Amino acid sequence: MRSGIGMRHWKRWLAIGVVGVAVALVGGPYIYIHFIEGKAPAPLALSSPTTAADTGQTTAPSSGTDGAWKVTDDSIVGYRVKEVLFGQSHDAVGRTSDITGSMTVDGTTITTADFTVDMTTVASDQSRRDGQFNGRIMDTSTFPTSAFKLTKPIDFGSSPAEGATKTFQATGDLTLHGVTKTVTFKLTGRYTGSTVQVAGSIPITFADWSIPNPSFGPVTTEDNGVLEFSLDFTQA
Repeated sequence: MRSGIGMRHWKRWLAIGVVGVAVALVGGPYIYIHFIEGKAPAPLALSSPTTAADTGQTTAPSSGTDGAWKVTDDSIVGYRVKEVLFGQSHDAVGRTSDITGSMTVDGTTITTADFTVDMTTVASDQSRRDGQFNGRIMDTSTFPTSAFKLTKPIDFGSSPAEGATKTFQATGDLTLHGVTKTVTFKLTGRYTGSTVQVAGSIPITFADWSIPNPSFGPVTTEDNGVLEFSLDFTQA
């Protein structure tokens, strides 16, 4: 009799233990992702409109949009990758403002554009993730920079009106992890009279650039992510 009671108690505590482990495996990651780590930043987009008055410039440059435009320190480039931890999905985001480059505008056409990003300065909200990014994934000691070069002029049709937003297509060579491939993607631009703002994203399949899958430990990812950017320019 006593043996039967003991067995029932043992089974009950075993069941409680199994439930507890299940709750920990699911609830723990949920609490960590949604309450401790917090919500991932929103995808990059055009910054708040800047007018000539904001910069103390009362008129647009005499040459309009023609000429060279250089990237400002307000520009951001980064990645966005879907992470899954014990069934809980979360966007992993890393970004940097360490960007150099310029574009040239002639009439209604962007004729050239070249940009370089210091990959060693890309950072997320998790040092462990950054360690994986700089080491095994992007190997930034070997490939410290990424770059984009426009290979097809962009014709935006007509001289941009101040404050107007336009969406157009860009084609160029993107270099990541030491591999260069041609990409075509949509981007959105705005001319404010004193600045030009451009934002967009490029889907990245890791294997195309010989980038190892970012999965590590209990964290798994898909075989792709997004390179996103928001670039601000002033006339050079």
